[in-house]
Amino acid sequence: MKRIVARAWKLLRGSLQWRVLWFTQAKFMIGVTGVVRNDRGQVLLLKHRMWPDARPWGLPTGFAVKGEEFAQTVVREVREETGLEVVPGRLVRVKSGYRLRAEIAYEARHVGGTLRLDGFEILAAEWFSPDALPEGLQESHARLIRAGGGPAAS
Repeated sequence: MKRIVARAWKLLRGSLQWRVLWFTQAKFMIGVTGVVRNDRGQVLLLKHRMWPDARPWGLPTGFAVKGEEFAQTVVREVREETGLEVVPGRLVRVKSGYRLRAEIAYEARHVGGTLRLDGFEILAAEWFSPDALPEGLQESHARLIRAGGGPAAS
């Protein structure tokens, strides 16, 4: 039986193989987070409107769109949520295990832009020292901040 399946697989080739995989494999959403730092080593935190009231503060985050490089998701999400421009740096986390979602985080360096909040999703944006993070910060985001260090590498 294994030989028959292997032969059939080889005969399918290219796009037909991809279609079979598409229908038989799990689909994932990719959540991407940016640990955005400025030249002073402060980290950008956002107060998210749709997050739990007890934990509204967190890093810029959003879902990757089809065909988007994950590092560019950070650039797009920060720009959409805050109007700020960033340059993505090193990958700092890849984690799965959330049913149909995987989480990816990158360091990023603030390089410009004018703060202009997306009033639908974001209530506030502030720069914080890693030693003085606000109450109500997502614990997973606090761990990412503490694991980082100084300004993000370019």
